[in-house]
Amino acid sequence: MCVKRAFKYRFHPTGAQAAELSRTFGCVRKVYNLALAARTEAWVRQERVNYNATSAMLTAWKKTEELAYLNEVSSVPLQQTLRHLQNAFTHFFGKRAGYPRFKSRKRSRKSAEYTTSGFRFRDGRLTLAKMAGPLDVVWSRPLPEGATPSTVTVSQDPAGRWFVSLLCDDPAVKPLPATDTAVGVDVGLEHLLTLSTGEKITNPRHDRADRARLAKAQRCLARKAKGDGANRRKARRRVARIYARIADRRRDGLHKLTTRLVRENQTIVIEDLTVRNMVKNHTLARAISDAGWSEFRSLLEYKADWYGREVIAVDRFFPSSKLCSACGALQGRMPLHVRTWTCDCGTTHDRDVNAAQNLLAAGLAVSVCGAGVRPQRSTPGGQSATKQKPSQREP
Repeated sequence: MCVKRAFKYRFHPTGAQAAELSRTFGCVRKVYNLALAARTEAWVRQERVNYNATSAMLTAWKKTEELAYLNEVSSVPLQQTLRHLQNAFTHFFGKRAGYPRFKSRKRSRKSAEYTTSGFRFRDGRLTLAKMAGPLDVVWSRPLPEGATPSTVTVSQDPAGRWFVSLLCDDPAVKPLPATDTAVGVDVGLEHLLTLSTGEKITNPRHDRADRARLAKAQRCLARKAKGDGANRRKARRRVARIYARIADRRRDGLHKLTTRLVRENQTIVIEDLTVRNMVKNHTLARAISDAGWSEFRSLLEYKADWYGREVIAVDRFFPSSKLCSACGALQGRMPLHVRTWTCDCGTTHDRDVNAAQNLLAAGLAVSVCGAGVRPQRSTPGGQSATKQKPSQREP
């Protein structure tokens, strides 16, 4: 099965191209909000409005004097934003997401998606609809040989950088040779990852490296007059650049870690953490967000799917830290400051290594016999998993 993969590149638009793309971003946001408002009103009236109905509305909006400016940009991104809205409602009705929200001019992501009828890609030169010349793309890495993009997404981040993402088939992504290695991974703050082999990967703490610069830039922004003044825009851009620098370093480090884990191990066992709830702890919220646990899991899962590996998530209530990996005894309350402890059987454990080893054992039980991981309720000798039928997964 050929994998569709997005290749993202920086590009430097001319003044005319930047103006055209900015108009396109604004029109995409306007159409999305108009369609969402129309569907919300129909929802109140208990009427059904789908993509075809909103597409007909778009045609009518273009004919009005108030919205005639929608004709000045390519129609492809406008149709695509209606499809995105339809997907948002599909996820909402499937109870996989909340109700769609309106896009904001200041807070929402600036992007526009072009399908094959909205761009031309020839001899390594990308030209979008309504533009006279190609984009000045920085080809930092080659596309797969003979690849033809099926979708092109143009975006601008808060730091003012322009990106283009090309979605195409990548025949180079194939399952790796199977191995018999498995590893348990415990995430933390002092050490970003602790493996069941005993290896500990230091938390780089990217936020801490730029904390002083960020605080200074934020103080400068706070002193600017409220509104859309040029000085305030410049100060906001400086803050965004520091945040972008932190995020880029974090993402690069997580990519390298997850790629290494997927290449070296057939089975990777992690803990099913609810990071969204954990960041409500105001003492640890900043450190947890800087560690990027959610991004680590998402990167690990899609790479494992690409290369034929298996990722097992153990129940978050499984007491991996308090369970002795040698005898199975369950300890009592164990505060976070306790990093080493000794079991009644005489075994001294490193808290994180012991947790990773327990996660590995529980995950292998799930993989081999279809057991479901449950919290340990009894003292020595109890099993960390109970035999049950495998759950039915959606296709």
